[in-house]
Amino acid sequence: MHDYLDDDRLWAYLSGLYLSVLPYTFGTHSGWLEACHDLGTAVAARDCGYYAQQRPCLTYGNSQACGLDTASLSEAVREAYRTRPVWRASAEDRAAERSRVSAVHRDIYHELLG
Repeated sequence: MHDYLDDDRLWAYLSGLYLSVLPYTFGTHSGWLEACHDLGTAVAARDCGYYAQQRPCLTYGNSQACGLDTASLSEAVREAYRTRPVWRASAEDRAAERSRVSAVHRDIYHELLG
């Protein structure tokens, strides 16, 4: 528990982690995952949802129906320690991604507006 972190302090905090574990069984962590990807901080996220499809990350089991799978979380932490993954977006990657997303949005709007 801590007070609100401004962007600079949050980025410094995330940059200092070897692994950020996204713990919630509901809600979204997409922004947190994106920030970690920009900073090169590895993430362990729940295996439900689309975290692993959004960005490279380690996964573990945690659902409302079954609860936390401590063995898979332990394995994700061990894998992060063993391999020290660094999945990081470059400025060029982000610019290209933004261009692709903008083009798709433009095409959808043109199609809908006929």
